[in-house]
Amino acid sequence: MNALSISALAVLALYLGYRFYGGWIERRIVEPNDDNPTPAFSCSDGVDFCPAEKPLLFGHHFSSIAGAGPIIGPLVAVAYFGWLATILWIVMGSIFLGAVHDYLALMISVRRRGASIAEIARRTMGRGAKAVFSIFLWLALVLIITVFGVVGAQTLVQKPEIVFPTLMIIPIAMLFGAMTYRLRFPVVLGSFLAVMALFVCIWLGYHWPIALLGPVLGLEPTMFWFAILMIYCLVASVLPVWFLLQPRDYLSTYTLFIGLVLGYLGLIWARPAISAPAFSGLTSDQGPLWPMLFVIVACGAISGFHSLVASGTSSKQLAKESQGKIIGYGSMITEAVLAVLALMVVAAGLFWKAPPGLEEFGFQANFAKGWIVAFGTGYGRVVGQLPVISVTVAILFGMIMLKTFVLTTLDTATRLGRFIVTESLGTSVPIFRRRLIAAMVTILPAFYLGWTNSWKTIWPVFGAANQLIAALALVVISAYLVGVAKPNKLTVLPAAFMSATTVAALIWLAFNSTSGFFFTGKTTLGATAVVLVALAGYMVVEGVRAFRGLKKK
Repeated sequence: MNALSISALAVLALYLGYRFYGGWIERRIVEPNDDNPTPAFSCSDGVDFCPAEKPLLFGHHFSSIAGAGPIIGPLVAVAYFGWLATILWIVMGSIFLGAVHDYLALMISVRRRGASIAEIARRTMGRGAKAVFSIFLWLALVLIITVFGVVGAQTLVQKPEIVFPTLMIIPIAMLFGAMTYRLRFPVVLGSFLAVMALFVCIWLGYHWPIALLGPVLGLEPTMFWFAILMIYCLVASVLPVWFLLQPRDYLSTYTLFIGLVLGYLGLIWARPAISAPAFSGLTSDQGPLWPMLFVIVACGAISGFHSLVASGTSSKQLAKESQGKIIGYGSMITEAVLAVLALMVVAAGLFWKAPPGLEEFGFQANFAKGWIVAFGTGYGRVVGQLPVISVTVAILFGMIMLKTFVLTTLDTATRLGRFIVTESLGTSVPIFRRRLIAAMVTILPAFYLGWTNSWKTIWPVFGAANQLIAALALVVISAYLVGVAKPNKLTVLPAAFMSATTVAALIWLAFNSTSGFFFTGKTTLGATAVVLVALAGYMVVEGVRAFRGLKKK
């Protein structure tokens, strides 16, 4: 099977979904009105509430929701279930679940003065629902910061060529932000200069890698970089969005779009045959196809983290309601395009059974080295067949592309954690209204989990927890739509499907007789899964009550 024809069909379906289904939701549900002032203007504070130009906001939102998720999920799923079921879930899930979830979470927050999805839960379902949901969200953010921080640090150690460009994008973005917002420098010219500077840094990093050969300040290399990343997250989360967050995410998008173009050009040029099996069976080492595939492939189809970004940072920067579709729905569709590329370069760029002399491109050998290495190697083998680009350079660029988005996820998640702490505790305990204190409440637990490797204890249930947040966000969105007398089946049905899927996944992880947590002595994980199921049940019950009450009104 040819990777080009499969990816072309998938991208066409995604475009049609954006064009017609997304357009229907915009017309029938959202009904944008640019005469309504958005929170970026009505609540402007120059720090978190700040209107952004459409390209800048798209760059921020897309960079924040993408991260490593749409690459890692398809990579793992194809290893256990084959490429066919994986690509079908990416396409159908993103059109009918993920993009709807993201777009409506964004616009409902805009209509509620930039309120978070947890605060919207309080207004539609009560204080108890908000408290439970806030705990869910905060714990998920802490774990995201921890895991991406550790993975990012490990990558800086394994690939010292990417250290310099990874670090230099920060001052480049700050300079770009200052020039754009304070000196009114033309965005197009500033973008060109900033992107050129970034590629010069990539070239310099390739020729002069920064390798840590021993302890630094008494810390092992991985822990040194992890500490640096945590300090960066803390500082970045309290700076004005126009100074670092917007411009850094915007510039990161250029890296990704160039990577996307090169990736698809590589597929067009090489037309590689898919080496991975189309279907590996209804069960695998990870469990049955349903529900496990729908949990493993998260960000490429639907992710609860997206509702946090949409209602946490993007809703506070949206300049016009009419821009909501391209930012919310469009970013999710673009992420699905990235997930399709990631799936194809791994399924066709790596060998499931490597022939003699090409063992370095074997899937299992690269998968054992880590997610970023496996993607970078498959990407490099496809893109490296283009004229002028070598396989080595293509592999390096693929890893830089992914590493850049790990950084965007880190500081966005920290800022979102700060919002949740301030929103939940700031009214009763004034000290939590201070940005630095609220950010530390999130970053310190993440630092502890990463420093002690304790995150590995609860990581196996994170995928299900993330998808559970998406299910609960859809419950909240559905309750809101009932309250404003809008069609709600397009969110109620996805909410029911995702709730059943994530609960089934947690039950399987905890109680299956071969590898279940309770049958392998992992009682902490088993207890965590049971608690998540109980909290989900509470939220669903509250959602049903809200539906009934709002319908009566």
